[in-house]
Amino acid sequence: MFAQPSLSDATLSVTNRYATLCFERDDVRNALTGTTLIDDLCATIEWANANKEISCLIITGAGSAFSAGGNIKDMRDKVGMFGGSATEISASYKDGIQRISHAMHNAEIITIAAVNGAAVGAGFDLCCMADIRIGCEQTRFGETFINLGIIPGDGGAWFLQRLVGYQRAAELTFSGRIIDSAEALKLGLLLECVPKETLLTTAERYASEYASKPPQALRATKRLMKLAQRQELGDFLDVCADVQGQCHHTEDHQRALNAFLNKTTAQFEGN
Repeated sequence: MFAQPSLSDATLSVTNRYATLCFERDDVRNALTGTTLIDDLCATIEWANANKEISCLIITGAGSAFSAGGNIKDMRDKVGMFGGSATEISASYKDGIQRISHAMHNAEIITIAAVNGAAVGAGFDLCCMADIRIGCEQTRFGETFINLGIIPGDGGAWFLQRLVGYQRAAELTFSGRIIDSAEALKLGLLLECVPKETLLTTAERYASEYASKPPQALRATKRLMKLAQRQELGDFLDVCADVQGQCHHTEDHQRALNAFLNKTTAQFEGN
């Protein structure tokens, strides 16, 4: 297994074929700006993509919040990525918070957000970038940029409407209101809502299940699901045929067939 990345404001643990990244900046409600959490998250995804022994990544936060997104005090004081001319701020967004959008969208592993508390602004958008979201009664979501006179600069408007449709996304974005876990579950933002004390174990149950599948086929399946969002059916089917041909030639495919026919449990090796 590849050496784990060096992280400053988050911790990373590995169990079997899945990893858990925990934001450790509860002092600022795990704000993504003004901390090293952007670097930590991007480095972790890069590590996981390159590490074929990892199939799934859980992202969660320590303390009361998942992530408060941008640091409001820094915005007020116009420091860090919020300082300088309009051109300089634009560059700071591209070199800063938007790195998360690219990293999450290009993640080859399955990503699960275990939303332990409030996730607002860029913190909410990060959750929307994940493949799966598990929440608890303390989960709160808010596309709150409009309340501060700004827009979702991390591309949140792109991700949110792909989850809940244009009309629902428009209402949440235009109002900037906070929604609770019950409404998030109703809207389909959460796959499941569980007691907070079982949040991480629930996310681990999903991660463990996904990580038990043939690794190459799992990554290929996620890649194809992303591709399906932007390709015409005919072009997509051509890619599916090519990838399927490759899958049929893997040893894990044969292991899966033998296990199915012999009523045993296959141990996949990623080849």
